[in-house]
Amino acid sequence: MPAPVCIIGGTGALGFGLGLRLGRAGVPIVIGSRDPARAQESATHASEHVPDASFTGLQNEEAAKQAETVIISVPFRNQSETMTHLKNVLKPGQLLIDATVPLAAAVSGKATRTLGVWQGSAAQAAQEMAPEGVRVVAAFHTVSAALLRDLEHELDEDVLVCGDKREDKAQVADLVDLIPGLRAVDCGPLEMARIVEQLTPLIISINVRNKVRAGIKITGL
Repeated sequence: MPAPVCIIGGTGALGFGLGLRLGRAGVPIVIGSRDPARAQESATHASEHVPDASFTGLQNEEAAKQAETVIISVPFRNQSETMTHLKNVLKPGQLLIDATVPLAAAVSGKATRTLGVWQGSAAQAAQEMAPEGVRVVAAFHTVSAALLRDLEHELDEDVLVCGDKREDKAQVADLVDLIPGLRAVDCGPLEMARIVEQLTPLIISINVRNKVRAGIKITGL
């Protein structure tokens, strides 16, 4: 059986969708939320969608203790607070997958614009806030939350992965490969996340104009 994965923000659209897909692939999922009751409610809801999977709902700090791989999928406005609360919980050697996008919608702006991040990207901000020894990789920014939740939909897109160590990105790729229809693409060091994060508002704009749920596919690989 695959190792458990914790999804901080697993009650949100992207986190819940990832939980469903990974849970269906046999990965035990620990859903984290600031509100433990809401986390448990989401775990129960997920179990209704995928009865054979393992879902647990816990408060964020407790959830992060349950897995060596932690996905943080929270709105940008909550990223700093969330990382601050996790700072004394995350341990050296844990893999932190950051899916945060600094959308202007976080401060009542447009979802088709991003905010400037002093560190360069939300992923680099997460790395700065994470305890020393926690391995930070950026991924899952361009995958549609709605399509992840729609288990009848056959996925066919790439997940752009940025990180400073090849072995960390390979571990993320192994996780991505568990979800049929998704393929991990190594995009280089973590600093490349500043470009990848900008693709989210681009896709939102494409979707609005064309009334679709577009994804990213890299050709020639």
